Amino acid sequence: MKLLRLIAAAFSVLVLLSAAPASAQRSPAAAPTGSAAESSDLPAPAAAPTGTVDVAPLGSSESSIGSISVVHMFMGADWIVKTVMLLLLVASLWSWTIIFNKWLALGTLRRRAAKFERAFWSGQSLDELYQQFSNRADHPMAAVFVSALREWRRAFEGGAPREALAPGIKERIDKAMSVTIMREADGLERSLGFLATVGSTAPFIGLFGTVWGIMNSFSAIAARHDTTLAVVAPGIAEALFATAMGLLAAIPAVIFYNRFVNEIGRYNTRLDAFADEFSAILSRQLDEKVR
Repeated sequence: MKLLRLIAAAFSVLVLLSAAPASAQRSPAAAPTGSAAESSDLPAPAAAPTGTVDVAPLGSSESSIGSISVVHMFMGADWIVKTVMLLLLVASLWSWTIIFNKWLALGTLRRRAAKFERAFWSGQSLDELYQQFSNRADHPMAAVFVSALREWRRAFEGGAPREALAPGIKERIDKAMSVTIMREADGLERSLGFLATVGSTAPFIGLFGTVWGIMNSFSAIAARHDTTLAVVAPGIAEALFATAMGLLAAIPAVIFYNRFVNEIGRYNTRLDAFADEFSAILSRQLDEKVR
């Protein structure tokens, strides 16, 4: 019991001691009176400001990353990075010019080929078709037809050929159509090499501009001895913009290059099928006319 009383008494003393400083801190100090107040050297408190205080919102600085525009990035870039950007811009514009021209040209060829096939299989005579398209073979299928029939007419200039000459005539007709198909296919594939070149090299050209821009950014950091975001961000943004331009030039070029190659391949297959069918028709007629 004595032990419990001693513990309770010690606990009460500790509570009183801990409460005393807190009450002393909460109680205001007494104001100096008399001569002590008059001789006090403490300065008078400053008057509270009466005007409104302008508080700028966080992140509203003009040098923030979000305020960097494309024009600012281009104008602030190094001359080598500017050259890379201009080169990629020209390549992108020229690629889109080729894409639109090739798109319209292939669409026109498909419509003309369908119209010619309808006329060819409508029962119209070959001589009438030759007279119609001999002077204006404005699409590859008509050009194949005209080249084959021109060779056919040359074989009959001196009258009906002998039977021994028939294999040579057939071979010449096939050769004429094959050469025409290769010539027309070469014309269809013109300018596709530029799209392939842009698609394969534009990302690397943009990457070169990015590497060069980042090198300049690190040089600026070393010169200013400052690694804050305001110093680092503009240079890195300019550098990465070169890579973005390279991708913007390369992605459409690759997509449309593959599309055009597939469409031209299907059109060439269509020409080959027509040439085989027309060769078979001429071969039958030649077998009937040889003596």
